[in-house]
Amino acid sequence: MAEILERDGYRVRIKVEVPASQVEQAYQAVLSSYASRVKLPGFRPGKVPTKVVEAKLGKESLLEEVKEVLRDETFPAAARELALLPVGVRLLEEHITFGGPYIYTAEVENYPEVRLPDWRSFKLEVETPELTEEVVNKALEELRSHYAELVAVEREVQPADHVFIETEDGGRFPVQMDKAQPHVREALLGKKAGDEVRVPVKEGETVVREVRTKILEVKALQLPELDDEFANTVGEDSLESLVSKVREGLRAQFERESNKARASQLLDKLAESIEVEIPPSMLLREERSLLESLAEDLREQNLDLGKHMARLEQEGKLEEFKQNLRQSAIKRIRRSLAVEALVEELKTELSQEAFEDFLAGLARSYRTTPSRLREELGQDAIARLRVQCLHDKALSEAVRVLLS
Repeated sequence: MAEILERDGYRVRIKVEVPASQVEQAYQAVLSSYASRVKLPGFRPGKVPTKVVEAKLGKESLLEEVKEVLRDETFPAAARELALLPVGVRLLEEHITFGGPYIYTAEVENYPEVRLPDWRSFKLEVETPELTEEVVNKALEELRSHYAELVAVEREVQPADHVFIETEDGGRFPVQMDKAQPHVREALLGKKAGDEVRVPVKEGETVVREVRTKILEVKALQLPELDDEFANTVGEDSLESLVSKVREGLRAQFERESNKARASQLLDKLAESIEVEIPPSMLLREERSLLESLAEDLREQNLDLGKHMARLEQEGKLEEFKQNLRQSAIKRIRRSLAVEALVEELKTELSQEAFEDFLAGLARSYRTTPSRLREELGQDAIARLRVQCLHDKALSEAVRVLLS
């Protein structure tokens, strides 16, 4: 039996009473468990009588473990009975006697209640980019560049060229000028096939030596003509239909990006405006999650979180780091609570078919199959993805309401 004694915001004080019969059953289970494991002189393993074990360990010692077992068994059921969603719990009082019930009181940090603002009055300041001819032409040029071919040219090296060189030790490799180091570009610009140059090798800003290098060949990207033949190459009937398709693709892209920006702006406004008290346990858990992410990022750089924190302390920046960590945790929690409340208010649902379509698209972007993606990500990650999809759908629905 469970009852709420007091409620103050997210803090809820409850009392749970476990009947004597359940206490006795738990006591006998703990006693039998020890009897099957304990080793005592004169008895075979697993054959020690429970009375002997009880006398050896003491009833009071056994009762301490029984209380822990009973709390683990009964607290989840009590929370369900009282319609609570605990994010933290602290034992306040407990009482147990042989032959009697086990009664305990606890303070529960309940999942916080959230009050949304009047979000339908929000103004979202996001403009869809103008689809100009300049934008369309730039997209067409980018498309042409995907089908460009490298052709040899008889001229001096220019900034966008590909230069094929041979070093003094016989090594041959290409240099893409627009991605080369500044000192390498400087050595090669203006030179021609057949020229020999000395290319500096640097450590930091210091030139440690120069490598004698011969320019074997200079190549430039040659773009295909923008005509019907090119349109056929990319799967369109004519240049006119290609331009139309590019224009429609850009329009759809701009609309998606604008709606994504609106959803993000809406979520920021909701997170700033909701009325909520964040339980300390929830905040602590989020801070730990952020620290774990930071530790993982540092490990990828062969760095250690403990040493990183020690360095911050030495530099007098540890308190600032802790404050920033807390603010980041609060912001993440408020955003999460805000979108959850929005889902509830709008009664947003995500069908299994819609989620499967999302997974199929995600799998295609990673060049794998949905089943393999599920296997690689695991059940927990898939469950988080589904929640994220649901949240995104709710934000999209809310944006449509604001634009209507």
